Amino acid sequence: MLRTITVFALLLMALHGIAQKSYPQLGYIVTDNAGIFTEEQLIGLRSKLTSFETETSNQLVVLTINNLGNETIETYANRTFNQNKLGQKGKDNGVLVVFAKNDREVRIEVGYGLEPYITDAVASRIIRNTMIPNFKDGRYFEGIDQAADQIIAFLTHPEALEEFKQEIESEEEGIDGPVRIFMSLFLMIFISAGGFIFYKSYSGIIEMFRGMLIGKLGLLQGFFMVIFGMIPTMFSLVFILMPLFFVTMIFDLGIKIEDYEKLLESNSWLYWVIGGFFTITLLLATLKIMIKGKEDFKLSLYKNDKKYMRKTFSSSGTHSFASGSGSSSGSSSSFSGGGGSSGGGGSSGSW
Repeated sequence: MLRTITVFALLLMALHGIAQKSYPQLGYIVTDNAGIFTEEQLIGLRSKLTSFETETSNQLVVLTINNLGNETIETYANRTFNQNKLGQKGKDNGVLVVFAKNDREVRIEVGYGLEPYITDAVASRIIRNTMIPNFKDGRYFEGIDQAADQIIAFLTHPEALEEFKQEIESEEEGIDGPVRIFMSLFLMIFISAGGFIFYKSYSGIIEMFRGMLIGKLGLLQGFFMVIFGMIPTMFSLVFILMPLFFVTMIFDLGIKIEDYEKLLESNSWLYWVIGGFFTITLLLATLKIMIKGKEDFKLSLYKNDKKYMRKTFSSSGTHSFASGSGSSSGSSSSFSGGGGSSGGGGSSGSW
């Protein structure tokens, strides 16, 4: 059993590695792969950003591309930023502007050292008020150039940045509280639904482990039942984790999108999640056996107890992942998971 779990985890890691891709190696402070600038515009923007870096050591880099492929612009910008190690070591004082022409998305990626200045709110306001209006009219250079001027001004003139932040705070003050409360209550509906589905499906997985440990469910069939039983469990986690993610954004708890992306980039967490999941489930199944105190521990490779299977799991072809108190009258238990869907929000940097 342990060997099979290990092989499954390694297979997931291999697929994760295959999915990794390389990102542009930036040789210029402005790289116009989308071809949206004239030669004169390109030279002028490069000159301005080079002078800014020389005078302040802060590095403002612009990259235009045609398509993002199958990635979000957040992931693309963050990985391009880190691959090129923008800014200075120890200062992390880089800023990357990524413009995706065909996807109609833009992002301002900020290094750790400049986050206290170009905050998420400041970057969002620059995109919304300066870049997007120009982009909608096809003035791509003007949008990027004016945004660059704002970033340069904010990083060289603290009073201008402070005034800009005060404007943002004054606009958000009036609606901030009620909107946050309403959004939180709305998201709690999804969290509650996800929690119910998780409880039902995970209870079934525990029962499958219990059945295998007492020899009433064959290890071979039990393994496949657990794998399929995990599908509604994973769906339910989407209902729980996605609303929690939005809650961290709504209440500005200091957790940024980049923090989630860095977690996903790490390989070690997957081993801990898979190992922890099966370890906890095995312990809960063992505890359940000890509490009941009526069964002995034994294993069977493929032999199943037909009475136990008929009583505990639905015989209609659709498994009920309840904890096993089914009626012997022949009526099958209903299954509540596996049919849900989740919708994500749109990017704030699209037009």
